[in-house]
Amino acid sequence: MVKAAGGASEQILGSEYGSDFGSGNASAANASARPGAREAIDRTVSGLGYDVVDVERSGRGLLRIFIDRQPGRSYPTGAGESIMVEDCELVTRQLQYALEVAAVAYERLEVSSPGLDRPLKRSEDYERFVGAEVAVTLKLPFKGRKIWRGLLARAESGWSLVLNDGKEDQALAFSLDEVREARLVPMVDFKGRSKNVVPATQDMAQQPGVDGGQDR
Repeated sequence: MVKAAGGASEQILGSEYGSDFGSGNASAANASARPGAREAIDRTVSGLGYDVVDVERSGRGLLRIFIDRQPGRSYPTGAGESIMVEDCELVTRQLQYALEVAAVAYERLEVSSPGLDRPLKRSEDYERFVGAEVAVTLKLPFKGRKIWRGLLARAESGWSLVLNDGKEDQALAFSLDEVREARLVPMVDFKGRSKNVVPATQDMAQQPGVDGGQDR
């Protein structure tokens, strides 16, 4: 995972992806949405040509934003679909200004790649990763299980996972409303090296507007 981080401003941020921001901690769960905060993040990140994958607020005022490149788009920071540390630096600088204008409070801003186990949040995410191996956690158990893993495919009324139990392929159909969490399954080749690699984590050296961050 790659990331860049930076310093502060003033007001509390909420997330359209859920009150817990995906972090599962009490401080995040108690955060409330304020008009303009999420819009400022989405507008700034998309304006630079990136997708907002997720937003989290953690302890000690940490505001963490996960971004991804848009497929088929060229970037001055380098070729490929993996987020680079330069992408995170660029987005961090622009977000610091946008969040200050929107009066969003935070002690530290961290912009990161979504990692190898990238979460799927929106229907656009599912569409993008059709054919990829995905782990889905359902809100309610099906056949005694909540966690299912298979190849993501489109279905008539939503989505499905193509399951292979070693004998024959079966499909688990589901809608997004039934999903608690969905993530890509990292691909590893016979040498034990990941195929869907993002660049190694790099902490940004302290400079105006950007400070170092710790790994997720």
